[in-house]
Amino acid sequence: MEDWAEIRRLHRAEGMAIRAIARRLGIARNTVRRALEAHEPPRYERPAKGSIVDAVEPQIRALLAEFPEMPSTVIMERVGWERGKTVFFERVQALRPLFKPADPASRTEYQPGELAQCDLWFPPADVPLGFGQTGRPPVLVLVSGYSRMITAVMLPSGQSPDLLAGHWRLLSSWGRVPKALVWDNESAIGQWRGGKPQLTEAMNAFRGTLGIRVIQCRPGDPEAKGLVERANGYLETSFLPGRLFTSPGDFNTQLTDWLERANQRQHRRLGCRPVDRWAADRTAMLALPLVAAVTGWRSSSRLPRDHYLRLDSNDYSVHPSAVGRRVQLAAGLDEVVVTCGGTEVARHARCWADHQSITDPVHAAAAAEMRQARRLVAVPKVDTSVEHRALTDCDQLFGLDGAEEGIA
Repeated sequence: MEDWAEIRRLHRAEGMAIRAIARRLGIARNTVRRALEAHEPPRYERPAKGSIVDAVEPQIRALLAEFPEMPSTVIMERVGWERGKTVFFERVQALRPLFKPADPASRTEYQPGELAQCDLWFPPADVPLGFGQTGRPPVLVLVSGYSRMITAVMLPSGQSPDLLAGHWRLLSSWGRVPKALVWDNESAIGQWRGGKPQLTEAMNAFRGTLGIRVIQCRPGDPEAKGLVERANGYLETSFLPGRLFTSPGDFNTQLTDWLERANQRQHRRLGCRPVDRWAADRTAMLALPLVAAVTGWRSSSRLPRDHYLRLDSNDYSVHPSAVGRRVQLAAGLDEVVVTCGGTEVARHARCWADHQSITDPVHAAAAAEMRQARRLVAVPKVDTSVEHRALTDCDQLFGLDGAEEGIA
């Protein structure tokens, strides 16, 4: 290698003749000529020898021509191969593409503001929910198709009210909304029935408010939303390891801080950072509606005597002054608010644990006062005296006087 490089330097840079180069380096002139003719460094190449698999290659080709998907182990058995597996498998691997049609993957390109892919990710991490309970609540993940910008939030549940409230929170953080959302067959979003996608009533109302389209993937087609599937794997391998969480709120805080850095990483497929494409992507999206979309839990009922209302699996106290009156409950991801005739009669932080009774001390004190006041109300006395009659009156009534005298 060094002689080859020096020969070419002396000839090209010093202008030395072949004879002079051979004399200086002490090598043959033919060696100098071959070095000048070679445009690549010399390297040792072992003469090609035949392989022990050459003898059975015609049989391998015949089997692959008829059965391109036949496993290598079955081919080895059919041809009676009893020697090393590695060299045999390598030959089958080299021959199989000649008989199996190529199946190239298509590269999908997205336009700015075109769509965002959505999915529920269930992180394998126990999060304290309060009241001694831990769980693994779902995380709503959105990935913009053009910029690959990722945003996510943990939800109390995967039910439709919480899922749509999560959509509104994430899209509000973007300040814009893509023209389409891509979903799989999540029951809170919709299902395929009779070969056609059918969105739920709540999802239709939500997309109608935003003026967007919801694309439902066909069942068993995870590649249709590969962007968000890869984002889920990225969160699981890069965000979760080594982290501890004290509450769902702490989880969301850590996740938000981490996503700010993650969206500034170099994206291998794009060749740039997601934030570098975000301005163009966001500009092409639709503006949020002037009126906020109605999301979360909504219900109206008459407040019972125990002055508690149930949301999901938990009971929340209401001021007892509203007992017997119709109240309206509105709950989001963070708070539960109850009103009566436009007046707020309860406000609680959303409970993530299951089967709990959430009591406001003010409500409990008011109920105790009302019960005490009811006990102190004077109750009028009722005359319960009963007339007492002599036993002889009963004897006369039943005609027992004469009988008793005869006996005596």
